[in-house]
Amino acid sequence: MRDLISKLTGAFGPSGAEEQIRQVIRAKVEPLADEIRVDPLGSLIAHKQGNGEGKRILLDAHMDEIGVMVSYVDEKGFARLTRIGGVFPLYCVGGRVAFANGTVGVIGLEGKRKDPNKAPKLEELYLDVGATSRDDCPIGVGDQAMFVRPFAVQGTRLISKAMDDRVGCAVLIETLRRLKSTPHDVYFVFAVQEEVGLRGARTSAYGIDPDLAIAVDVTTTGDTPESRPMAVELGQGPAIKVKDSGMLAHPAVRDLMVQQAKKAKIPYQLEVLERGTTDAAAMQLVRAGVPAGCLSIPCRYVHSPSEMVDERDVENSVRLLLEVVQAA
Repeated sequence: MRDLISKLTGAFGPSGAEEQIRQVIRAKVEPLADEIRVDPLGSLIAHKQGNGEGKRILLDAHMDEIGVMVSYVDEKGFARLTRIGGVFPLYCVGGRVAFANGTVGVIGLEGKRKDPNKAPKLEELYLDVGATSRDDCPIGVGDQAMFVRPFAVQGTRLISKAMDDRVGCAVLIETLRRLKSTPHDVYFVFAVQEEVGLRGARTSAYGIDPDLAIAVDVTTTGDTPESRPMAVELGQGPAIKVKDSGMLAHPAVRDLMVQQAKKAKIPYQLEVLERGTTDAAAMQLVRAGVPAGCLSIPCRYVHSPSEMVDERDVENSVRLLLEVVQAA
């Protein structure tokens, strides 16, 4: 799945500007699905039909990524930025971003700061696209950019920007590819605008009205030096969510994943995430309520331009989803 993950992570798709990544994903899933559509908010939905006697199962991964938006361009052609999602200024300094039109810029740091020993604030950063004036600047107010960093492989570790959550999209695509038959109607949702409020998953789940929903997303780890204590490590299997700051996983969905992991001898971890949440938090609250859970892929350096996952966890996520879909 390395080539697939590389292609997905490299595509342009900040929240609200998911057209390019949606085209990439659509080309992958269209030959595999019985029905495919784009809902009014922009989420891509691939439907694998059952025999009419099963449940409606929703599998979700968000296809948007964090990024920045131009808020102002000065007379010399330097731009000021605002966040799209959870952008940390400390990760930005000296980094590069790319716009949909191909323009590349370097993020610089103001020379005179009140306290240079503190981490910078976003308003202390600027973007240099090589322009000499506002008139010859190839970008303008409202233009969105993604962070740029090449895909890399180190043993079983995969490193890239936008692993959150293109690696989840890769898991869904591969699950759809391997899913030959099922009694259930399975809806693979590639959601928009997760990073700015879980928006696409909410509207898609409302339209599908599933009997069961599972989000596939990344989670942080506790295996780096002096990290916040957390019982999740790279390479030890996908993490089955128990709780995060936005939801309590439905016990039946959580237990289903645990039971199937044990049955198929798939390594797994239990996840309690103190900060952050996923599309599952939105999906569980639509209509009269949906039993929802989350399958998390351990990821170091979340919301940085160099997010790291272990491909064994990715493969085991696919295996576990296939077991869950058949057993639900």
